[in-house]
Amino acid sequence: MVLLRWVLLATVFSTSCLWAGDLQELVRDFDRDFASVLDEEEIPGGAWAVVQGGRVVGIGTRGHTDTTGSQPVNPSTIFRIASVSKGFAGTLAAVLAAEGEFDWSDPIVQFKPQFPANGASRAITVGDVVGQSTGYTPHAFDNLIEAGVSLPEIYSRFGELHPVCQPGTCYTYQNSAFALIEPVVESVAGTRYPETLGQRIFTPLGMNTASVGYEAYMANNNRAHPHVQSRGQWRTVSVKPTYYAINSAAGVNASIVDMSLWLIAKLGHRPEVLSPGVIEEVTRARVRTPRNINRRYWRDHISDAHYGLGWRIYQFGQHELVYHGGWVSGFRADAAFSPAHDLGLVILLNAESNAISELSTRFWARAFDGLSTELVHNSDAPGGDLLEGSGTPHGIAIPGEQPAQ
Repeated sequence: MVLLRWVLLATVFSTSCLWAGDLQELVRDFDRDFASVLDEEEIPGGAWAVVQGGRVVGIGTRGHTDTTGSQPVNPSTIFRIASVSKGFAGTLAAVLAAEGEFDWSDPIVQFKPQFPANGASRAITVGDVVGQSTGYTPHAFDNLIEAGVSLPEIYSRFGELHPVCQPGTCYTYQNSAFALIEPVVESVAGTRYPETLGQRIFTPLGMNTASVGYEAYMANNNRAHPHVQSRGQWRTVSVKPTYYAINSAAGVNASIVDMSLWLIAKLGHRPEVLSPGVIEEVTRARVRTPRNINRRYWRDHISDAHYGLGWRIYQFGQHELVYHGGWVSGFRADAAFSPAHDLGLVILLNAESNAISELSTRFWARAFDGLSTELVHNSDAPGGDLLEGSGTPHGIAIPGEQPAQ
């Protein structure tokens, strides 16, 4: 397998915090873990990045885009990020809400009049949709999404359901219902959801290879292919387009460079794009998600869990961690960041392996063990070319690599 790696450090000069040597060790340990786990499980390919202080302090790739081994994964290779897409939707909606385009308490039927809400469901608000508190049975009609049923037909079936709790009072994770944020965005922005996300998030952040939808994924020749296990071996399969029907819930494609820039912005280093108020809004704990406490690997570390707006908020030991995972056929993705420590991690895999949870939790356990309550960094630190949150991902030179088409 091919390993492509940079370990880049920002100077840290607070003796009570994680100093440069600790950060370097953290990144190097993760790099070794990533390589070891992918090799042990024979995962075809993956990518990771660690960000801190407005910069990428470590980035790496391993393996190939498919089992032929003909095309190595590189930092510009796009992956499906599945439900990590929800964080983009929640943040985009929060940007528009902060501009006064709508209010979180507005009823969803105001923007989707044909949605067959009845009884208590007529009270479902925009905030309930993005905050996973509609009250509908969890994963309502996911089976219809997977069967390729059209979204209008799926929405027509919601009239058959009755909320299991009052909207806004309990956690009920959704995919098709979450996608009701799209008509809200389109109504107030006047453009289609993918275009709005590109104009307001991707382009200003310099996420040059990020896209939305099946056609955009297929048009990029530098794309990771999905893999599922069959008889103990990973098998390259065709991408299933079904969940692309709900772009806000599962339709984003992105490279590890794109996702690095995204986490840098989420950590507050691009306030001209994502204001502190927007970040606080989407990462504020809203409804409790007790079942998440029992997730494999995570259950050894988290004592409480909530959902915000497109993001999960975990109590990881004594520390708050903002997180979301993604899983569609053949892909896994994890993105997490600690606002208090200005530290973030993203992992992308082109295989349905739960090794991603093992890697994520191991990283954060080590990080929080070495961190105090605040990271202090020097934004002018030496140490080689760094990928900064400037909107232009040209800080890392990739020998011999051509831009993705």
